[in-house]
Amino acid sequence: MGCWRVPSPVLALLLLLCPPPSPACPAACRCSPGEADCSERGLREVPWSLSTNTSTLWLGYNFLTVLGPRSFPPLPGLRLLSLVHNRLELIHSQALLGLGALQELDLSHNHLTVLTPETFLPLTSLAMLNLGSNRLGELEPGVPGALPQLQVLLLQDNPWVCSCGILPLWRWLSHNREKVREKSLLLCRHPEQLNKYPIMAFGDESFRQCQETSISPQHYIAFFIIGPFSFLASIFFCTFMGSLVVFYHSLRRQSHCWRRPRICRVH
Repeated sequence: MGCWRVPSPVLALLLLLCPPPSPACPAACRCSPGEADCSERGLREVPWSLSTNTSTLWLGYNFLTVLGPRSFPPLPGLRLLSLVHNRLELIHSQALLGLGALQELDLSHNHLTVLTPETFLPLTSLAMLNLGSNRLGELEPGVPGALPQLQVLLLQDNPWVCSCGILPLWRWLSHNREKVREKSLLLCRHPEQLNKYPIMAFGDESFRQCQETSISPQHYIAFFIIGPFSFLASIFFCTFMGSLVVFYHSLRRQSHCWRRPRICRVH
């Protein structure tokens, strides 16, 4: 039985007429060239079968609570990532690995209370970060400081605690005013007497009692030397003063006896 062969020109024509298979698209998403829209799908984790060509990823309005280590597949071309209106409470320090080309990250309207600079170190190209409408009372200045290309930072509608702990962030904001959008919406929530007071309205004098004093190793050595010396000196002084008091009373008694010898004999 002979083999039936397709002529080369016909095979080439079939290859041209049949397009190659489209890049993978998760079942829960709607995909178009370069874009994956996975919003409003009730997702509790990031879909893994995303195309490596994805440049825009929408994951808003889902039920994501935690981004663990390497939560995303390798997406070397991802430029925009939106995670708005989820329930994010924790982002692991290695959650965003593999997203080095990311330029815009929207984490607004979540439940974030703590963020670490290590989380953002992989995002060397990030230009816009939105942290608005979370539960941040403080923010380490190392977070925006970990983003060398950052141009826009949004921090509005967070319950900022305006105590000494906010001083490092206030210093960063004061030196990077051009990067902070909606500065008038950065309002204190605590303490109660400062509720709705603008953070950027504070001056240096407001943090005078919070100024940090650095203690050098020489100071520590001096403390260790002076401490025991002061203790011994205080004991010596107390002993000396006690001896003087006893001696004084002894002299008075002897003087009294010299004047009234009969009374001293009776005693």
